Amino acid sequence: MFNLLILPAGLGLFGFIEPCSIGSSLIFIKYLEGKERAQKFTETAVFALTRALFIGALGVAAVLVGSAFIGFQRGAWIVLGLVYAAIGILYLIGRAGFLMRSIGPRLAGLSGARGSVGLGLIFGLNIPACAAPLLLVLLGVAGADGASGDAALSGFISLGVFGLALSLPLVAAVAFKPARRLFDHLAGLSAKIPFWAGGLLIALGLWSIWFGLFSAVPELA
Repeated sequence: MFNLLILPAGLGLFGFIEPCSIGSSLIFIKYLEGKERAQKFTETAVFALTRALFIGALGVAAVLVGSAFIGFQRGAWIVLGLVYAAIGILYLIGRAGFLMRSIGPRLAGLSGARGSVGLGLIFGLNIPACAAPLLLVLLGVAGADGASGDAALSGFISLGVFGLALSLPLVAAVAFKPARRLFDHLAGLSAKIPFWAGGLLIALGLWSIWFGLFSAVPELA
């Protein structure tokens, strides 16, 4: 029960503040800017659920493919790090307007559930580093049980709980008034101080790339 529910929930809440996941939160906050409160809550809930289900599916993949999944996750950290850094550079060079014109209309066309589902799938790939112990537990179970159906179900549940907890702070931010005020303030932050917003995204992107390339993730014996 601890490995299946308690540990994933705790790691998910902790993962929300990790550098490799903060970038996705900032981008999603920007996506919600200017929307009505009810719409923000609905889209954030859809985002959180989609992300949880997708990360749960990655848990099944971790069980089925074994230690090769660690290499896949390293690649995801690098790719999303490049995305964060590229967006940050556009802010620094004053081309954020181009970014909004080229990406914004597409996101607007996918507003509501479809846009939140899409972002949930994209950022579901970014499993924070704190989940490494959880992944190792899953891979250990897979090795012991021969990647059985029970092991795959455990992988789905534990990573799904992790993914849901990873997004719960965002849901709370739009559900409660004090947190919502901070949420709205953050949503407009990039427009008010694009230099610092760009610098932050570049720093987060470089950190994510570095982690994907050089981090010492423990391997199974």
